[in-house]
Amino acid sequence: MAGDDLHLWLENIQGTEPMKWVKAQNTITAKRFMESSEFKHTRERILEVLHSDARIPYPNRMGNHLYNFWQDRDHPRGVWRRTTLYEYRKGDPQWETVIDIDALNKAENAHWVFKGADCLKPEYKRSLVSLSSGGGDAVETRKFALPTKTFVKDGFRIPVAKTKAGWIDADTLYVGTDFGPGSMTDSGYPRIVKEWKRGIPLASAATVYEGKATDLEVTARHDNTPGFGRDFVNVWRDTFHSEIYLRKGGKLVRVDVPSDASPDPHREWLLVAPRSRSGRRSRGHPASPR
Repeated sequence: MAGDDLHLWLENIQGTEPMKWVKAQNTITAKRFMESSEFKHTRERILEVLHSDARIPYPNRMGNHLYNFWQDRDHPRGVWRRTTLYEYRKGDPQWETVIDIDALNKAENAHWVFKGADCLKPEYKRSLVSLSSGGGDAVETRKFALPTKTFVKDGFRIPVAKTKAGWIDADTLYVGTDFGPGSMTDSGYPRIVKEWKRGIPLASAATVYEGKATDLEVTARHDNTPGFGRDFVNVWRDTFHSEIYLRKGGKLVRVDVPSDASPDPHREWLLVAPRSRSGRRSRGHPASPR
């Protein structure tokens, strides 16, 4: 019974007392492991590998550029940078810095950690950059102009929260974030997803879907594949069960797949990977291998 659970109070994950308990346990762990000579030796070896210039700079191609996030001794917080395919093929390619996180922290007296960027296809001129204060799940989201390598003044900006945001078009976003009391699930993730148009206050954005507090998370995304543009809403009931909806004409139409399956839309197809056997007995679909 819940009344017999002596640790139930720890489920208030952002509460003052649970956080004090966590910090106390972290202190015990740090003292036990971090003060040993073995830890210091291992740490030095790991840093040697992480700071090596011999690492492969894995890129992400967007338009005419290859983008890469790079950290080294001179840039412990890292730089988001880009180069051309021609340069990348060289033994020592020349990189152009897009965002220097260390310089940004110095300018803003902050402790930002780069958490990725969502760039609008196909021009790749606009991006939503996510910055975490200290490296946690909560991020601040800002609009960034790739041609000028600057944050857009008065552009889309979402305060620090466990936000999920994505482009619909150059003037519109899907946003799931902390809209105020009751807008997050019991797990601490967005319960409400909205459509936010440029020039309108975030609080006035139109609600697309509102889940339950007991849901894990609600997200929405736009597929801008030429000729197959469409919008989806995902409602995660828990880690392994979700519902997917197709948004058509302002209405949501449930995509009829098992809740424990992983659906992947692509053009006119839908790839479904079931976790358990589904369908009629004579024509059942086996679970996908994991």
